[in-house]
Amino acid sequence: MSGVGLVVLEVCPKAPAEAQRYVDQITGYVLWGVGVLFVVAVVVAVGAVVAGRLFSMPHASKAGVVSVVVVFLAAVAYLVLPGMLAAILGSGCIR
Repeated sequence: MSGVGLVVLEVCPKAPAEAQRYVDQITGYVLWGVGVLFVVAVVVAVGAVVAGRLFSMPHASKAGVVSVVVVFLAAVAYLVLPGMLAAILGSGCIR
């Protein structure tokens, strides 16, 4: 009797050929937008610290310092998380 085996196929999803141009364009807009938001957040946070010191508002100063820390942590996460996701998901092929 001949042996019957199970063959596992790999399924690798692919985008349409012309889609990459649009994906790159949208990704570029998102990257620039997030970068601008980081800069705006740092400027607002530093402004809160300065205004809190000038006008004797300790709560505004504290909120500005906390905002600077949060923006820094978000920037670190923005750099680290895509690498983590790529390592977890791999090539995207399903076996």
